[in-house]
Amino acid sequence: MAIENNVPQTENNIPQQPKKSHPIVKWFRNIGCVILLLLFLALGIFVYWKYYSVFGEGVKSGTLNYVVLKGDIFKTYEGKLIMEGVVSSGQGQIESNHFTFSIEDKELAERLMRMSGERVELQYKEYHGTLPWRGHSVYVVDSILSNEGVQEPVQSTEQTIIEAVSTSI
Repeated sequence: MAIENNVPQTENNIPQQPKKSHPIVKWFRNIGCVILLLLFLALGIFVYWKYYSVFGEGVKSGTLNYVVLKGDIFKTYEGKLIMEGVVSSGQGQIESNHFTFSIEDKELAERLMRMSGERVELQYKEYHGTLPWRGHSVYVVDSILSNEGVQEPVQSTEQTIIEAVSTSI
């Protein structure tokens, strides 16, 4: 019974040494591995910058229009805040100034759902890109600063006098 070896043999059954790679081939193989590693590192940095790095933070105030849970695969909380003023989306068109946002925290979203129609101040974070499980907007609300004490438009002195007279009667 013959024992099989994986070492190639010559005509005289003398084991042959495996061929050594040329130094240039080794150099290109090492450079290729380094380039591949750098590409993966660059991709990781880009994904972090695009989807997880906070681009901006701020506060918006206005009347909370709605907060809804929507989505086909990833159910996310989305909302809209109507702010004071108007904006022109085109020539001859005027619409209200609104702020569309997403909410990651379920408890915060449920609190905001019950506050629909009230004036609120919302703190948000802005990202460079959206993720399906984070929401449809690059703006993600992370807290309610207040739903009371938001400054209302200043009343005229006539309105103040009328209110004072009506309460004293």
